[in-house]
Amino acid sequence: MALARVAEAVILGWGWRKRLIALAAGASGALALPPLDLWPVIVVPMTNAVWLIDGAVGISAWSRFRAAFAAGWWWGFGFFIAGLWWLGAAFLVEADKFAWAMPLGVVALPAFLALFPAFAFGFARLAWPRGAGRILVLAAMLALSEWLRGHVLTGFPWNVYGMMLAGEIHLAQAAALIGLYGLTLFAVAIGAAPAVLGTARTASGSRLPLLLAFVALAGLFAFGLWRMPDAPSPLVAGVKLRLMQPNLPQDAKFNSNSGAAILERYLELSDRATSPTTPGLQGVTHLIWPESAFPFLLGRTPGALSRIGAALPPDVTLVTGAARAGEMLPGESRPPIYNAIQVVNDEGVILASYDKVHLVPFGEYLPPILDRLIRGVGLSQFVAIPGGFAAGSARTQLAIKGLPTAAPLICYEAVFPGEVAARGPRAGFFLNLTNDGWFGQTSGPYQHFAQARLRSIEEGLPLVRVANTGISAVVDAYGRTVASLPLGVEGVLDSGLPRAGPVTPYGRLGDSIFAGLLLLFLAFSRFRAHD
Repeated sequence: MALARVAEAVILGWGWRKRLIALAAGASGALALPPLDLWPVIVVPMTNAVWLIDGAVGISAWSRFRAAFAAGWWWGFGFFIAGLWWLGAAFLVEADKFAWAMPLGVVALPAFLALFPAFAFGFARLAWPRGAGRILVLAAMLALSEWLRGHVLTGFPWNVYGMMLAGEIHLAQAAALIGLYGLTLFAVAIGAAPAVLGTARTASGSRLPLLLAFVALAGLFAFGLWRMPDAPSPLVAGVKLRLMQPNLPQDAKFNSNSGAAILERYLELSDRATSPTTPGLQGVTHLIWPESAFPFLLGRTPGALSRIGAALPPDVTLVTGAARAGEMLPGESRPPIYNAIQVVNDEGVILASYDKVHLVPFGEYLPPILDRLIRGVGLSQFVAIPGGFAAGSARTQLAIKGLPTAAPLICYEAVFPGEVAARGPRAGFFLNLTNDGWFGQTSGPYQHFAQARLRSIEEGLPLVRVANTGISAVVDAYGRTVASLPLGVEGVLDSGLPRAGPVTPYGRLGDSIFAGLLLLFLAFSRFRAHD
């Protein structure tokens, strides 16, 4: 049997041959991620993961752990290199300043992230049963490692393995019940099930795991069909949103000398006619601009606020990303600077603000000692603020006149399942302002949008997403795109606001359902089928 020969080659592989197999198998998983979303490809990385652990042999538990750990590291390194290669584009925006750091983003970060699947492989090997049970052990250990990756050292839950299934809208609906990490359990188990075809001693030993994988996949799809209504989501009455996507080059966006020109460009673009019946901002209730829209502090630039107030028709509210200065603290030489969302009325008055809580390490802030070290040797960090941005004190909701209460998410904050909704009364929608212009025409912005969309499914809340270079979109509570502007396009988008859906089980219980499934997978892994 051809598959048996492939399994034998992987299991018996050694040295650099085994490392290359693991690297290639892991890298293939990126094909199942946006923008390709070839979700059936999950079979390749997950099936090979089983065989790689099968081949982690040794005379002691420690030696078997080390062998599996090494295979898992190469497997993970391949996955993260292939899934995060686009990070290199950010270092080329101002290559004279940041090219020195490119190896940190495209090699060192994947090398570090690969430690998580490495430990998952190692601990899976210690509990490795014979037969089909090992599929469930692998799923449990990889899902647990992904949960840890999303939380350790502030977390980096980008391209969690469950995203391999999330590109198919019906399969993604399961996130409303079990969340991204629960989806990861099923993605790994379904993808790994064919491994038994290459190693089972009897035909009956290979049929049951495949049958269960098919039933699980069909069940996920059927749940999605049942959950999603056929009719479009109803809209909030009296709301007409205008999303402005300027597609501004990243090097111009942070040029302090371009502030006035950038503001005029935003105002001109925002006032474009979108149809013969909608000239300019006529009929619009809320105008929304992307993250970090200006190379100046909006709240400390009265001329800009006056210009905005003069340009807004009566009763039109602007919601925009902007840097915000906080109160000066005793003993400090400058006020804290926040990456914020600000609400501006038609008189040019800032009515409300939200400060980003979950900052991007090394991108938006550095520990003071590292900041001094980098500047001491004449290098720069991405944010041209000594020490970077300050973090907001707490995740809060944002009150905007004429809209349901918003759950604001600035850029990176949208990738954290279970952390996107503030405590207290439920918000009416997610407001995600972002700037993916650092990453150009790569897969990064597609991945970012897909993760934000999955938050809508998990929580049952619509999403309004405005990005500098795209993808800007309005998404309903089931993850269906109502309207969108593609990546790399300048334009405006008019849309209504979908109503919130019912509270989801995941919205109520968070990752507790995932924890229960994790224990069930480990418990059932001890039952042995004929192999």
